Amino acid sequence: MTSDFSVADFQREADMAWIFERCRRIAVVGLSSKPDRASYGVSRFMLEWGYDIVPVNPMETEVFGRTSHPDLASVPGEIDLVNVFRRSEDAPPIVEAAIAKGAKALWLQLGVVHPSIQRARDAGLRVIADRCLMIERQRLA
Repeated sequence: MTSDFSVADFQREADMAWIFERCRRIAVVGLSSKPDRASYGVSRFMLEWGYDIVPVNPMETEVFGRTSHPDLASVPGEIDLVNVFRRSEDAPPIVEAAIAKGAKALWLQLGVVHPSIQRARDAGLRVIADRCLMIERQRLA
C-alpha cells in the first residue's frame, strides 16, 4: 500500500468508456436474488442493456435464471468484467481471483475502495472504484 493512493486515479472516464465498449460478460460478486438489493437492480439493468450477467455468490443457487457460482474460479469460460458488491475489506482476495481468472477489468461499486486495486491495475486490468456501474452506464450512454 502506498501513501499516495487516490481513489480519483480509479475513476477515469476513459477506463469506464473502454469497459462499457469491450466488456460484455460481467461476473457479479455478491449478486443477490433479493430484488431490493443494489446488486440485483444494477445487474437487472445491465441485462436489459444486453450484457451477459454471471452471478457469483456461494449463498445463491441461481439469479435471473442463471446458475450462481461460489467464486470466480468456478465460473466457466472467460470473464470480461468483475463487478464487486462486497465490503471494501473483502476486496483483496477478489482482486487476486480476478487476476487469476484473466478478467479484463474490475469494478468496485459505490463505497467500495481498497488499495489492493492497484495490484489489479499493475496486472493489466482496467479498474474503477467507488462508482455505480448502472449510473455510469446511463451517464455515458
